[in-house]
Amino acid sequence: MLELIDIGVNLTHDSFDHDRGAVVARAAAAGVTRLIVTGTSVTSSVSALSLPEPAPGRLFATAGIHPHHASEFDEHSIKALEPLLDNARVVAVGECGLDFFRDFSPRDMQERAFSAQLDLAGAKGLPVFLHQRDAHEMFIAMLRQARDRLPGGVAHCFTGGPDELRDCLDLDLYVGVTGWVCDERRGGPLRAALPDIPLDRLLLETDAPYLLPRDLKPAPPTRRNEPRFLVRVLERVAAETHRSIEIVAEAATANTERLFGLPLRNSIL
Repeated sequence: MLELIDIGVNLTHDSFDHDRGAVVARAAAAGVTRLIVTGTSVTSSVSALSLPEPAPGRLFATAGIHPHHASEFDEHSIKALEPLLDNARVVAVGECGLDFFRDFSPRDMQERAFSAQLDLAGAKGLPVFLHQRDAHEMFIAMLRQARDRLPGGVAHCFTGGPDELRDCLDLDLYVGVTGWVCDERRGGPLRAALPDIPLDRLLLETDAPYLLPRDLKPAPPTRRNEPRFLVRVLERVAAETHRSIEIVAEAATANTERLFGLPLRNSIL
């Protein structure tokens, strides 16, 4: 039986409101036994911590402000995040970073919110859960300035090619791979980079309810992604890197435990 960890699931999303418990149960039945719920605002971070655990040590969270919400960031945001980050179930600051593709918040406000959260992560001794889209150069420059103060971080939902990967690895980041790798239309650069991701830097995630793997067979009745489909991401990563699913699963789980300071598997079984 696989023991996988989904490092990025938006479990507070309203598409899960009617069957959230069943979603978690289906994930566990598929071997995805631990979930890290993504916080994208103060409100969603609080909501993530309010979700009932199916069992101790099975549900964790990040707490932070996504660049889409950076326009909401002010001096009160840090004060609201600080007590959340002291909760033992919160394992990272984020989702934080830069998104110059959507530009839902002005870029200067995105940079200010990102910088403040990098400082907060350093002060709290927590890794960062990172978002970047169409902002690679600024993202890397800001991270490079802060990296010495951070215990670690993950490039969440990495979609870049070999050059972008090299920049992330030069900063000792972990790399989160989602169902983007299964996308025949957009996943080419990621598939080209995948063999260059060191096995000890690889993490697996769904970003559910987004990024449903497009090569699922049979196709599910809706486009809503679920953490149980992390198994398909694992299978595709293993195939693309010519490794067994067992080796990839073991590495990704160990890497996740190490980065986020999670209890080791044997201690929660």
